Amino acid sequence: MEISVENVINPSLDDGKTTKTETKSGNVEIDMTEVLKAGVLSDEIDLGALAHNAAEQAEEFVRKVWEASWKVCHYKNLPKWLQDNDFLHRGHRPPLPSFSACFKSIFRLHTETGNIWTHLLGCVAFIGVACYFLSRPSVEIQFQEKLIFGAFFVGAIICLGFSFAFHTLSCHSVEIGRLFSKLDYCGIALLIMGSFVPWLYYGFYCHYQPKVIYLSVVCVLGCLSIIVSLWDKFSEPAFRPLRAGVFMCFGLSGVIPAIHYGVMEGWFSQISQSSLGWLVLMGFLYILGALLYALRVPERWFPGKFDLWFQSHQLFHILVIAAAFVHYHGISEMAMYRVTVGECTVPHEPITF
Repeated sequence: MEISVENVINPSLDDGKTTKTETKSGNVEIDMTEVLKAGVLSDEIDLGALAHNAAEQAEEFVRKVWEASWKVCHYKNLPKWLQDNDFLHRGHRPPLPSFSACFKSIFRLHTETGNIWTHLLGCVAFIGVACYFLSRPSVEIQFQEKLIFGAFFVGAIICLGFSFAFHTLSCHSVEIGRLFSKLDYCGIALLIMGSFVPWLYYGFYCHYQPKVIYLSVVCVLGCLSIIVSLWDKFSEPAFRPLRAGVFMCFGLSGVIPAIHYGVMEGWFSQISQSSLGWLVLMGFLYILGALLYALRVPERWFPGKFDLWFQSHQLFHILVIAAAFVHYHGISEMAMYRVTVGECTVPHEPITF
């Protein structure tokens, strides 16, 4: 059976009724006729929806092409919210308002490449060290020791992880950049807090009162640093010296318990020299990194020469990782000493003021 064009356009014949067939083939043809008629003659076809979908697909195609083909730009071509260091001239990422584009930029060469990879690799390294340390059987490392070292590991991993995330996503938008900038600075405060915990715990292992007092002060200072970090203007380029100053002062607050520890243990004792030596080296690395970051050295002396490599922020990242591993080695030696010496001979004195 064949259905003519006339039947398609006007299926009503003399009596106004649709011709029907009993065969299976005829039913299929009639169904196809109805579909064709609906597609050609219906006044209810949503042309607006089709146009909207086509526009969305075109926009998505253009966006993907642009994400894959973006080029680095000069500092002066950046929007104001991305202008952070005017001594770095070329190689900046443009705004990339897509999370996938930001993460893909990890594998491109630009001013943030070194900052991203230094703390990404550092974060992975500390996750590996933490997993190895915390997975040791209890006969080797007791649960209490794992808890104390865990505070340091958590601070280091969060700090490095937030830093990696910030440098990856800072070009997404004003809001995302500001959010992860705050998380980055909060991570630094958590790293300093976590670094204090094992050192104070093992340094004042047999002296309960100063240990509790110093740990309480560290927690208060850490919370204050986090509160300051949540201030919107704290991440602006003009407040770079303030940022460095806040965290340097927080870290240098450890000088007081260090002096107390040296007097208590004896400045010339073996454990005192070993513990304070690693602590001094760690502090030196942190302070050096903070100074390079605040002064923007060496790019300040050679503008445009350190756009991609060996800029101040990259050196700061490397020194932070080095200081964290130095600290890990130092507190490991302190813990080993306490395990070797055994139980305390000094009774727990009550806390008095």
